[in-house]
Amino acid sequence: MSSRPTPVPTSRSPRRPALLAALCAAAIAVTGLTAAASPEPAVAAAAAVLPYQDPALPVPQRVEDLLGRMTLDDKLGQMTQVEKDALVPQSDLAAYRIGSVLSGGDSTVSPNNAQTWADTYDSLQRSALATPLGIPVIYGIDAVHGHNAVRGATLFPHNIGLGATRNPALVQRVGRAVAEEVAGTGIDWSFAPCLCVARNDRWGRTYESFGETPELPTAMTSFITGMQGDTLGADPASVLTTAKHYLGDGGTTGGVDQGNTQISEAELRAVHLPPFKEAIRRGVGSVMLSYSSWNGVRSHANKYLVTDVLKGELGFTGFVVSDWAAVDQLDGQTGFTGAEIATAVNAGVDMVMVPHDYKKFLTLLRGEVSAGRVPLTRIDDANRRILTKKFQLRLFERPLTDRSYTSTVGSAVHRALARQAVRESQVLLKNDGGVLPLPKTGKLFVAGKSADDIGNQSGGWTVGWQGRSGAVTEGTTVLQGIRSAVADPSRVTYDRYGNGIDGSYTAAVAVVGETPYAEMRGDRPGSMGLDQEDLGTLARLKASGVPVVVVLVSGRPLDIAAQLPDWKALLAAWLPGTEGAGVADVLFGDHSPVGRLPMSWMSSAAQQPVNDGDGKTPLFRYGYGLTYDSDPGPDPDPDPEPTPAKACTATYKLVNSWPGGHQAEVTVKNTGTVPITGWSVDWDLGGATISSLWNGVHTVTDGHVTVRNTASNGSLAVSAGTSFGYTAGGTAGTPAPRCTPA
Repeated sequence: MSSRPTPVPTSRSPRRPALLAALCAAAIAVTGLTAAASPEPAVAAAAAVLPYQDPALPVPQRVEDLLGRMTLDDKLGQMTQVEKDALVPQSDLAAYRIGSVLSGGDSTVSPNNAQTWADTYDSLQRSALATPLGIPVIYGIDAVHGHNAVRGATLFPHNIGLGATRNPALVQRVGRAVAEEVAGTGIDWSFAPCLCVARNDRWGRTYESFGETPELPTAMTSFITGMQGDTLGADPASVLTTAKHYLGDGGTTGGVDQGNTQISEAELRAVHLPPFKEAIRRGVGSVMLSYSSWNGVRSHANKYLVTDVLKGELGFTGFVVSDWAAVDQLDGQTGFTGAEIATAVNAGVDMVMVPHDYKKFLTLLRGEVSAGRVPLTRIDDANRRILTKKFQLRLFERPLTDRSYTSTVGSAVHRALARQAVRESQVLLKNDGGVLPLPKTGKLFVAGKSADDIGNQSGGWTVGWQGRSGAVTEGTTVLQGIRSAVADPSRVTYDRYGNGIDGSYTAAVAVVGETPYAEMRGDRPGSMGLDQEDLGTLARLKASGVPVVVVLVSGRPLDIAAQLPDWKALLAAWLPGTEGAGVADVLFGDHSPVGRLPMSWMSSAAQQPVNDGDGKTPLFRYGYGLTYDSDPGPDPDPDPEPTPAKACTATYKLVNSWPGGHQAEVTVKNTGTVPITGWSVDWDLGGATISSLWNGVHTVTDGHVTVRNTASNGSLAVSAGTSFGYTAGGTAGTPAPRCTPA
């Protein structure tokens, strides 16, 4: 399964109305509750607020007080996550003391709108609050590129597109916007972001990865800060996030989903662990384990990786949740066994996404505890971790939906941000003769199955797990964006298959690529090229003699080397989401393309896997991307002085600034006459303090910073370049970086 977001409001007003009376009423002794028992009726009033109900007390003190009042059934219930639609009757939520509810990829409400989602959440939460201790549920959902289960929500580019922006500050703003929309439906937990490092594009979840090197997903953990805020729960718009899937799911042999990652521990730590380490530094609230295995041992059974490394070595203090029914997969047979449950819980799983047969799960878990095969200390540790996050989120104080956020779902402000993210994610790969940007006064022919299809351009995890083609939600298609951008929309002709084109057109825009898919169904073990419909459409456009501009809508690089010579321009649009006008912004030059490849682009499917620094020659290298004023060839040197054998330059660019901070990018270029194998860049910070840096390793001494290359970007051919970026506190000033080649 994928990640699921938790909503958070933005104002300082409480996210949910306080239900102190209900909590006080729940302050009664709990004795002898069994899983099949009905909850005791609420008491009309309580003599005093119990310590765990007092928001003025420190969270650890509240946790210990509540833990001391809980029965074993209460504790086991907190470790249980159930699919909303499996709770039949709904009263089972209280009867079995269920601690968490989720909506899976195809779980929905009717009618599917933000209001109904909020009503559904509040109904479930009221059931939880009616239990003797009044412990609220935490509700999880897969909001992987916006609140994508809700029709009408703002859908942002999938992670592969956000990775192409190279803009962590923008991604943080995206996280904040998603949190507001999720909060507007009451939900408090998001199963996002996916921090996988995708190493084989055959994998059906490649688009959930920010990039193929650890530096890029590590930088984009800014999404966590956007959703949770600097401190979880301090802001009413704080949503619990999930770093997933731990560990190595992007490195399976052959790119097989839920497969086996067969690499050394050194490579696992160097490639796949860094984004999780940074997520923990940012205070991520939960970690979801992977279906995949590492050298034959499933992640859900790997105590070394979960308990020793994640919780011990990295100091993760949040809670670990299993993936959908993943614990039931440990023995390869359908149906829970006590042994599977004991193995997973003892390995470090704190909450089990059951998601359906919760009665059997609880019976088996209780049996394993009674038999001593799962220690009570492990049960208490799991409960401390879960309850801590519930208290930090202030669910006890504001358990119901704050309806002031409901109107943010699909708001104009969020759609404008999504449009910005779309245009910054576009990667221009070819532009022969400067055919782009297109003239707004030209006569244009638009074709392709994804030109006027909101479902295709949004991809999987869009109002359904696998997504689907068609008008699945509200938004702007690429064709609509084109028609809105030109001076005269009547001069834009559209035919999906390219029929009717002749030589009178200025250019033909073909919007082609993949149709929606998600995990499992998305794996491509064979060919990775365009389908027959796309090839037929492109052949008709080529036959007209009109310059062909291809906009590729896809969740990964595709095998297009054979067709590329027929195209004047190629724009990688990834899966842009609901705001197709962002693509048009780049096509017509209202904004120059700034995206750079987050993945190496294969020269053929047979080359997979191909990654930066592996010695293979891709069609387009990792980090490649043209802009409208770029010269893809070597720059002539007008300087009459001889160029040193080894030389490099460093060019500083301020990307973004805000009160008290800024983001910048430094481009390193080999200006010598021989290749270089490494570089370092140094400059005076002028009082600024670097908070995060990607695509480089930095040290600071006496206010002076030195950035050195990583293992993957140190080697630069003559005239080749690379870049690194950073965020910093303080004003940017006017840095003058100096590059030294190795």
